[in-house]
Parts: sequence; C-alpha cells; structure tokens
Amino acid sequence: MMKIRLPLILLLNALGLALFFSWYLPENHGFWFALDAGIFHFFNEELVKSHTFLVLVAITNNRVFDGISLLAMGTLFAGFWWREPPAGRRRLIIMGIVMLLSAVVINQLGHLIPVSHVSPTLYFTDIHRVSELLHFPTKDASKDSFPGDHGLMLLIFTGFMLRYFGQKAFFIAVLIFLIFALPRIMIGAHWFTDVFVGSLSIALVGLPWVLLTPLSDGLINVLNRTLPGKNKTSS
Repeated sequence: MMKIRLPLILLLNALGLALFFSWYLPENHGFWFALDAGIFHFFNEELVKSHTFLVLVAITNNRVFDGISLLAMGTLFAGFWWREPPAGRRRLIIMGIVMLLSAVVINQLGHLIPVSHVSPTLYFTDIHRVSELLHFPTKDASKDSFPGDHGLMLLIFTGFMLRYFGQKAFFIAVLIFLIFALPRIMIGAHWFTDVFVGSLSIALVGLPWVLLTPLSDGLINVLNRTLPGKNKTSS
C-alpha cells in the first residue's frame, strides 16, 4: 500500500496553488487574460479562413466525440485489464470505480472556488460562432466555463494511469487529454485558463491526497472485500 509521500504532496499542492493565484489575484487576471484572448481570437479567425478546420472543430465538440474520449480511455484501461487473471481484473474494475468516485468528489470540491465566468464566445462581441456558421449540433459556449470539467476528468484519469500503470500509460493518457481537451478551447467553449489553470490547479491540489496516500489503495481494498462477486483478493 502506498505510504504518505508528504513532501511530494505539498510540492504539488504548492504548484497548484501558485498556478491558480497567479491567475486569480492580478487585476483582470494579468498576463493570463492576454494569453486567453490571443488564443481565442487566433482560432476564432481560423474558423472562417478554413472550412475544413470549421468542420473539424464542430465535429470534435459534438457529444458523440465526448463518447469517443470515453472509448479512448476505456481502450487504454482495457489493455491492462485483458492481461490480468480473474482476481486482477476484478481489482482493476474496482480501481475504476474508485477513480470515478475520486473524480466526482474532486470536481465538486473544485466548484467551491468562488469563480464564475462565461466562455469567450459569450464574453467577446463581433466574433464567429460555429453553431451559427454550420447547421451541426456542437458545443461552442458555456455560461460557466471555469474550471473545465471535461479537462479535469481527463487529468484525473491521467493521474491514475501514472499511479497504477506507469510512465507509458501516463504519456498515452496525456495524449488523450490533449486531443479531447483542446477542442473545447479551439471552439471557444472554454478559455485556455479554464483547463490549464482551473482544471490543472484543482488536480494538483486534490489528486495527490488520493494517489500519494493510502487512500486510493485503501478504498480499493475495502470495496474488493465488501462488494459481491468472485475472485476477491486479500490485498
């Protein structure tokens, strides 16, 4: 079972807090706003320069594409599940349950942050909306885009991959995170900082207390002993 790695936990927490307050404390968010605005306007102009890019952005922000992100995470997870004997498979399924519980709790705690703002497509005027350029169901706006829920869930998955499956799985998970988090920024449904400040800072503060302490292993062991079914293991 994982021992409490307090120095590393505190370091990651400090990085997360420093990241968040570097955005939260300066007036109008300091240099972050200029970065946010620049990224948004760059991609927003590309929408009318390239029809191919417009269609790509619309498709990657359709609800079906969200399902593909789940499929990508499930495929990576299943690759390890298939290699396990029955007892190991049961344990991995329970680990998945713990991961989902952790994601729900961390996400809810993240929404306690007293920050709320609309997406850039609702903040700026005289801009292009994908939903107005194409007759295609897609998400291009949000009335409360901070923090990025989708990005946070992907980051939590990435953390679990590193903790339980090693660096190779971690790098694949990072790639999945980028592929499925960036379209929200490209379409303007999220600011860059919704994900790379909001989601990331929450993950850096909350996730280490789950993965770098006995908490996640302990929950897996408890559920493994108490949930009905075959192939239970003692640890």
